[in-house]
Amino acid sequence: MNPTVIVAIVVVVIAIIGFCIHLSNNIVRLGNRCDNAWDQINAQLKRRADLIPNLVETVKGYASHESGTLEAVIAARNGVTAAKTPDEAMAANNQLTGALRQLFAVSESYPELKANANFQQLQNQLEETENKIVYARQSFNDCVLMYNNAIQTFPGSLFAGGRAPKHGFEISGADSQVPQVKF
Repeated sequence: MNPTVIVAIVVVVIAIIGFCIHLSNNIVRLGNRCDNAWDQINAQLKRRADLIPNLVETVKGYASHESGTLEAVIAARNGVTAAKTPDEAMAANNQLTGALRQLFAVSESYPELKANANFQQLQNQLEETENKIVYARQSFNDCVLMYNNAIQTFPGSLFAGGRAPKHGFEISGADSQVPQVKF
């Protein structure tokens, strides 16, 4: 055999192997980006969960007879912190958003609460955190889209190794809006 043919065959084989390694590594990188993006959502959900006890305590001082609403917020917050999977966290987050919406509706009835500096500070921090959660959700969903495209399209599907598609962060229709926290 001609040495140039052998070299050409070796170059083609090396290029194919390199391409396969690149595809496989790309799928791993995209999966890791999804995990990292989910960790960013978790960090913001934790921050929000950490703000809620202070918010509830502040509201308790002014609206002690609204215990049902306050208990619902705490129960929803505990659901978020106890979630083990992204799907559980998404469902718990939706419940917490609804409970916070109720809490802020209750606080409208207490003008002295709305004027409380601690409550205003907590409200501003919560609003900032909600904005960060929205951004983190968008980033996570973008990562999930890229990952799913990589494992479901050809030739990446050949190297996906049975990896399952990931699910994006979904919000139920009733909870698709950020709670209004302006007073």
